[in-house]
Amino acid sequence: MKFSSLLYFAGFGLKTIFLRKKDPILGTIILTDRCNLKCRHCSVNNITAVVHPYSQIKAEMQQLYEMGIRILFFCGGETFLWRDGEKTLRDLVTEAKAMGFLIVNVVTNGTFPLELPEADLILLSLDGDREHHNLIRGDTYDTILENVRTAASDNICFYMAVNQINQDCIRDVCLTARDTRNVRAVSFNFHTPYPDTKHLKLSKAEKAACCQVIGEMMKAGAPVFNLKAAFPYLIENRFPTPCDQCVVIENGKLSTCGRCIEIEGLCDECGYFFVAEYTLLFRGNVKIILEMLKTYLKYI
Repeated sequence: MKFSSLLYFAGFGLKTIFLRKKDPILGTIILTDRCNLKCRHCSVNNITAVVHPYSQIKAEMQQLYEMGIRILFFCGGETFLWRDGEKTLRDLVTEAKAMGFLIVNVVTNGTFPLELPEADLILLSLDGDREHHNLIRGDTYDTILENVRTAASDNICFYMAVNQINQDCIRDVCLTARDTRNVRAVSFNFHTPYPDTKHLKLSKAEKAACCQVIGEMMKAGAPVFNLKAAFPYLIENRFPTPCDQCVVIENGKLSTCGRCIEIEGLCDECGYFFVAEYTLLFRGNVKIILEMLKTYLKYI
């Protein structure tokens, strides 16, 4: 991370904490909900299968920038399916950088060639060892790892959603992240139980067991891009929601924190580690602040 960016984020954090502001800093643009996979834990793929045009995405980028957003995520569906004429995902990333966003990240399922060195991070879904990942996402594990090894840059971070199917695979994914070319880190979430996937959610005891394994892997030197100080809050679901500092925009509709905010009761069962980390950070949790500084400087 550039020093100038660090100073900007530090200033934003201090104003948010001490002045109790609710201005957003992180924004996500949904490029499309079209996806080439139908994962067992996903509730948001191919609902419309519409690929939003470049002019609309650029306008949404400008809208977020004017709101003060400086960390931008492009999400899907599958982001690498996005195209408008000759415009591709790479054009969106370079446009966002030119516009002034300080960090530009992309979320993908990893089944397409990862020719995107311009992104700060490519968050790539890996949901277990070969057996369990393929059980969730179809026969994609080997393709994904080959794409990772041949990627254009070492800007990849694995992104694992832990659920009833793969909860025993955390160690495998940590070791794969440690030992695979071009991978900087691995980031975890717990499954957030949309109405059609409630059977995949973890109990508090299961979350605690998962956090213990993640902590052990951190101690062993695995490159985990999460904050251990947030684990107790995640286990008990006692962090504040929604996160006012995060917004999502999809087809012109702006939502605080995430698309799931309109589903009654779902925020109370949120499994997103970054939501816990950010809400605790911006409420002045000292342990979170110190751990985030160390972690973000290491992996971004």
